[in-house]
Amino acid sequence: MFPRSRSILQVSVLASSSSGNSTLVATHRTRILIDAGLSRKETFERLAAIGVAPESLDAILITHEHSDHVSGLPAIAKKLNIPVYCSNLTAPAIPWGEFTPKLELFQAGSSFSVGEIEIDSFTIPHDAADPVGFSLKAEGLKVSIATDLGYLPESVRQQIQGSDVLLLESNHDLEMLKVGPYPWSVKQRVMGRMGHLSNEVACSFIREMLDSRTSTLILGHLSEHNNHPEIVRLMAEQSLEERNLSPKLVVADPGKAQAACIY
Repeated sequence: MFPRSRSILQVSVLASSSSGNSTLVATHRTRILIDAGLSRKETFERLAAIGVAPESLDAILITHEHSDHVSGLPAIAKKLNIPVYCSNLTAPAIPWGEFTPKLELFQAGSSFSVGEIEIDSFTIPHDAADPVGFSLKAEGLKVSIATDLGYLPESVRQQIQGSDVLLLESNHDLEMLKVGPYPWSVKQRVMGRMGHLSNEVACSFIREMLDSRTSTLILGHLSEHNNHPEIVRLMAEQSLEERNLSPKLVVADPGKAQAACIY
């Protein structure tokens, strides 16, 4: 549950995996859903599991148009009749069907506000029309979301610095991917500079650049075929120990909603 009277910021991962992605960021007065890669039914059930009424959402932010981020979007947006924020180039790439959403378009790299939450968008390297990550600021706290990116360019590293809460991709174990069931062309895509971050790259960032201010580190978008939560957790713990850092470490569970942190 999210006790409005005492908490000032909630971050809950409804799902973060190769099969579906959705995250809630909420303050006393503003509640934002980032991505809608679960069905409407599943999204509403997972919101209810953390004590949030779907009708209390104020907006949906979309990082890019791949199905694991937007498959439930038309049905959710239609049911709730709330604005959908996405970049100018992402909007026409989303399969809306016959539904016309309340679109709020922005240029990738621009900033805007939803209620009391200030939002910075930033371009990420991924094979989509115009993919972005987000940093959200409210109540003196910063939450950054950077998943679905083939590598971590300096521009992204700078955007996520100073985050109190960071959701970072740790998609695949390189050896599992190499011997796994995917066709070679797909393996090349995943490992490429427009694909997904490996555990090794995520941990390299932890060892070299994770901000000491970060109090909650969420590792997400795990591949269901080419990774395992315990591998991610072990590698991350070792990397944090090398830096002598001790944030709360959350490895996103694709099967359930997780209240990652409540401030």
